[in-house]
Amino acid sequence: MKQRFSSLDVKVIAHELSQTLCPLRVTNIYDLSSRIFLIKFHKPDHREQLIIDSGFRCHLTSYARTTAAAPSGFVARLRKYLKTRRVTSISQVGTDRIIEVQFSDGLYRLYLEFYAGGNIVLTDGDLKVLALLRNVDEGADHERLRIGLEYNLSLKQNYGGVPALTKDRVREGLLKAVSKQQEPAAAGKKSKKQAKDALRKALAVSITECPPLLVDHAFHVANFDSSLKPEEVLAKEPLLDELLVALKKAREISETITDADPIKGYILAKSNPALQKAAPDTDAPSDKSILLYDDFHPFRPEQLASSDYTFIEFDGFNKAVDEFFSSIEGQKLESRLHERELLAKKKLDQAYQEHANRIGSLQQVQELNFRKAEAILANVHRVTEAIAAVNGLVKQGMDWGDIARLIEREQNQGNPVAQLIRLPLKLYENTVTLLLDDTTWDQEQVEEEGYDTSSVSEVSDDEESDQKPSKRAASTPVPVASTLAIDIDLGLSAWANSTEYFEQRRTAAGKEERTVQASEKALKSAERKVQEDLKKGLKQEKNVLRPVRKQQWFEKFVYFISSDGYLVFGGKDAQQNEILYRRYLRKGDVYVHADLKGAVPMIIKNNPNTPDAPIPPSTLSQAGHLSVSTSEAWDSKAVMSAWWVNSDQVSKTGPAGEYLAVGMFNITGKKEFLPPAQLIVGLGVIFEISEESKAQHRKHRIDNPAMAMAVETTDLDRNRQGGSLTADSDSDDGFPDAKIRSESDEEFPDAKLGGETDESDAGSAATEHANPLQSTAATAAESSEDEVDKIIMPTLKSLELSSKDAPDEVESPAHSAQTQDSKAARRHLSARERRLLRKGQLPSSTPTSSDTLSIAHAAEEANAFIDQDQAKGSTKGPRTVISQASKAEGGRPLPRGKRSKAKKLAAKYADQDEEDRALAMHLLGSQTGQKAAEASAQAKRDKEAEAQANKQRRREQHLRAQAVGKAAEEARRAAHEGNFLDDEGVDDETLKAQLQGLDAFTGRPLPGDEILSAIPVCAPWSALSSYKYKVKLQPGAVKRGKAVKEILARWNAAGKNPKVLDKHSRDVERIWPREIDLIMGWKESEVVGTLPVSKVRVMISDGSSGGGGGGAKGKNKSARGGRGSKRK
Repeated sequence: MKQRFSSLDVKVIAHELSQTLCPLRVTNIYDLSSRIFLIKFHKPDHREQLIIDSGFRCHLTSYARTTAAAPSGFVARLRKYLKTRRVTSISQVGTDRIIEVQFSDGLYRLYLEFYAGGNIVLTDGDLKVLALLRNVDEGADHERLRIGLEYNLSLKQNYGGVPALTKDRVREGLLKAVSKQQEPAAAGKKSKKQAKDALRKALAVSITECPPLLVDHAFHVANFDSSLKPEEVLAKEPLLDELLVALKKAREISETITDADPIKGYILAKSNPALQKAAPDTDAPSDKSILLYDDFHPFRPEQLASSDYTFIEFDGFNKAVDEFFSSIEGQKLESRLHERELLAKKKLDQAYQEHANRIGSLQQVQELNFRKAEAILANVHRVTEAIAAVNGLVKQGMDWGDIARLIEREQNQGNPVAQLIRLPLKLYENTVTLLLDDTTWDQEQVEEEGYDTSSVSEVSDDEESDQKPSKRAASTPVPVASTLAIDIDLGLSAWANSTEYFEQRRTAAGKEERTVQASEKALKSAERKVQEDLKKGLKQEKNVLRPVRKQQWFEKFVYFISSDGYLVFGGKDAQQNEILYRRYLRKGDVYVHADLKGAVPMIIKNNPNTPDAPIPPSTLSQAGHLSVSTSEAWDSKAVMSAWWVNSDQVSKTGPAGEYLAVGMFNITGKKEFLPPAQLIVGLGVIFEISEESKAQHRKHRIDNPAMAMAVETTDLDRNRQGGSLTADSDSDDGFPDAKIRSESDEEFPDAKLGGETDESDAGSAATEHANPLQSTAATAAESSEDEVDKIIMPTLKSLELSSKDAPDEVESPAHSAQTQDSKAARRHLSARERRLLRKGQLPSSTPTSSDTLSIAHAAEEANAFIDQDQAKGSTKGPRTVISQASKAEGGRPLPRGKRSKAKKLAAKYADQDEEDRALAMHLLGSQTGQKAAEASAQAKRDKEAEAQANKQRRREQHLRAQAVGKAAEEARRAAHEGNFLDDEGVDDETLKAQLQGLDAFTGRPLPGDEILSAIPVCAPWSALSSYKYKVKLQPGAVKRGKAVKEILARWNAAGKNPKVLDKHSRDVERIWPREIDLIMGWKESEVVGTLPVSKVRVMISDGSSGGGGGGAKGKNKSARGGRGSKRK
């Protein structure tokens, strides 16, 4: 059986890996064993798994494997350098069995060696070793390899290029082989074996670019005799020319094998002799189990075409290698698991056998005691005579030895009483052993004779002649009557001895009954222990290889298929909500949300062929139920309502025209509220069926497009004057704009209530501005740019603030007018203003030219964004301007003593200028502090300049993002109205194909369906009404992972129950083997990810609960008395 890659295999697999993995990034690296590793790669909507068996193989795999619980040191180093790195190149090193994988344009290189002991080496761009699987000492053919040394590629096979294939090169290689053979070597059989393949081995050493099997293939194609010896080829020039032609053919195959697309892979298999010996009445095994894989190649070897091998062709050499090694690995895993199960079954059989032996021995004791008692009663006179005879001899004082000799003499003389006694006597126990005939044997013989006579009497005269010879033949062996050796107590009578044996039988019967009861408990305990040991052993063993299920495009979101067949999905975070809005929200779709923290906005995809058809109320209700269940209402167990709007009522543009942050949407028009949602969801299973099986499953929304087109919607003229923002609660911290609306609502709670009533009441248009204070506050908090300019500019003129010191909050005009004078009086003056006041000049007001106004108006939104960002990390209140001059001069006046001292110093140094002062300070050595102060002041100025530059950069970045977002929103709006595709959306044809593919998913397969895969889904309980596998979930105290484990364990146990399992897959209500196999192939983390709710309570159909105490409460209530009863 082939186990290693050849150089040609390495070349082909490197070519296929380069085509598949080059654009992908490394997701993670795992240990499968001490020398087998798994590397996962990914890019959007595409994942791959690479298996590396050091020294043997590497290939992409489509099977899931169990990884180690913790990474090894080598894998940890690989993760450190390669995680999230992009694969840029995969190639073969020369013609050697080494693959080079480059990451990040050669920043890191991974070398996979498939010769000798194999190795995996990670280097940097300069080939310095960063990590390696095993250290290598210096040898004849290789250098010393350690971490920190350089990985030398110059020694690899044909690294500088493959030399030309000429006659001189072939002749030189053959001459070397001949000279090597002529050296002294071991004679005998070994030399004969070497002589048989001498030519091929000689070429394998010299022509290294062609593997030996490829050379044999070329020999058969060119009809060249491969059994010739090297010296025979060298002796004849024509043979050398023919050999050169064959080698060129092999060289051509090696060079052009990667030109085909795809490269064919071939597995050579033999018939399985074990299955050929199996009984013919057994179930027919699959084609794969009939064959045993033996070899694999990227071409079809001609030398094996006439052999008994079966060639299995694959579209891709990687697929052939994966099938070859995965099948062998799967067979090994299955055999180990089977051995574990057989060992457990053997232990149980031993326990049952011990129990049966124990019960059987007790029954034998009962039967023997009964037979002894019956024999004593049948021979009571003889037993009495024997007891009397032995007791008489003992009373005469005769020696016990003499008594034994006397009895022996009487037996020889034919005394019937003496013949009943068995020697030696047990007079020390006051007992003797008597040999009595078994009466039960006599009764059985009488019964059999009676049965024979009765049967003979019924036989006719014609049959008597036929039966007489057979009866005579059967009656020839004469049965011998059995005797029993019975111990008789000499101190008791014969009747008393019989009663003693009856008592012993009764005692044994009671012991048997007690043993049976104890053995049942012991067997249950032994069975439980064996099952626990089996589970523990199965956990230690790896799971059977299962194909990796390809995830559907909607599984990355929160999703379910409604009872009417509509796809409903929502984002798991703000980013996914943004993706759903940009790519999938189209005309005719419905947006469902709830005004609750944490609620997931849901999108109901309408039939793209009939976008104007209304969504059924049941689908709207189910989407609202799931949206409410994902919010904080689940934990608080509060029954709330959701609402829905059409897709054209959702936008990313706010009321003031700004582009909203990620995860925030503006809702215009009226919201349609749904009935209160029940906090009940379910975990179910959706099965994907084949195209041929779709004919048995029909959906109303697909089969009746004409009926759906006939329905006209009447909600096109909705009132869209008011607007509200809905946002994902998780995105508020990362995007400050998301908090603008929420902060204004908290400051003006009346305005928030008023806004809600405007949206909920249909006829409230006339009373929208009933309260002027509320409307002013609300409009001020959400004012447009022109209104903000009208409010801010008078305040700027009065307070003489620059545009960069604009207030962070926007106030109402009335409030700003009331507090204008007081703020001006309290405001600190800047250093420039104080200098102007000392000179007797009034500080000039801020420029109010039209240019300044336009700049402030254009940058108002960016200023608010930056000021809010700075206000988060600042401990000072808003509008507080503290300069260095105000800190120095704004303090209290000096005390009287210090004032006089300051006056004296001023008078003393009045004539000293700055130059003199600096010279004096230098002489005194006091400039160190001054320089330090100047350095700190300069550092502070640099820091302020850097902060200002960062603020400006963030402002520009925010403005660019706003511009890009507005342009994308305009394009999406135009595409929504004009029915053409924008840049970020999904193609209409692709989306239609995806939605039409929903017919392949059903919750209840029918007989004859071909089931392809099973998908876990969490949906409202009403949407799972027709599902075969479903479990009800309510708010509880059990974590999601524990609940999923419990559910999967229940389904697994049900699949092993023969009463519930339908092996023929015909009963729709019973479990089918294919279904339970697909479900057991799930990973727990995969199922947990589908649950959008937090802690749950599992409600199984049999009434049991996993909610942690729910069942106990019900028992207490039922145990209570009826009406009027009291419990103290």
